[in-house]
Amino acid sequence: MLQSFILVDEFMTTRSATSSEPSHAVRTEDMQGKEFLPDEIMKDLGFRIYTSSNMKEISFIIPKVDAVLLSVGPEQVTDWRIRLLAQRSLPIFWWCDTQTFPSNECKMDAGIDGLIGPTMSPLEIHCALILGVNHYFQRTEWHQEREQLLSKLEERKWVDQAKRILCEIKGISEAEAYDFLRKQAMNERKRMVDVATSIVKVYQILQDQNKGGRKR
Repeated sequence: MLQSFILVDEFMTTRSATSSEPSHAVRTEDMQGKEFLPDEIMKDLGFRIYTSSNMKEISFIIPKVDAVLLSVGPEQVTDWRIRLLAQRSLPIFWWCDTQTFPSNECKMDAGIDGLIGPTMSPLEIHCALILGVNHYFQRTEWHQEREQLLSKLEERKWVDQAKRILCEIKGISEAEAYDFLRKQAMNERKRMVDVATSIVKVYQILQDQNKGGRKR
């Protein structure tokens, strides 16, 4: 379960200046302004919070945390998500309040795993975090499956090209070309795609050399 967050809060100064002033968004039973301070709310719930908006600092902090909490405007979410995921893959949550979400019109980044905000109860926040983590794992699994599928398709392209080349050069059938690639891979203790790639690249080099020779 999540125990620590890195908080990227670009509204910290603004909230600090206004946290003592009542707002329509403030709950009557909670007039201390903590709803404007995501770090305080999360700390009250027992989470460790590391706050920074400097990528150099974040690179040192991010190995220590379990998730990311973005307190930034909607237009900045995508940029921050890309930069943070380049450092490490983690669940990413967006803090939603009157500072980060000033209007009703917003196209939220599809890579966000969940939303939490100051008007949510502790139980609601914990439920949102659980759902967000599940979403993160599902999204990560889908991404891995997609990458594996793309990799297999790319490998298939190399093998198909190599088969066509072997059919042309050796005058054999596709089945025989496939058997040749398989046996060659076994003999060289390589993957079939590696053997196929070598054949295609050597063939392309010879083709380019022949074209160059004709031009002369």
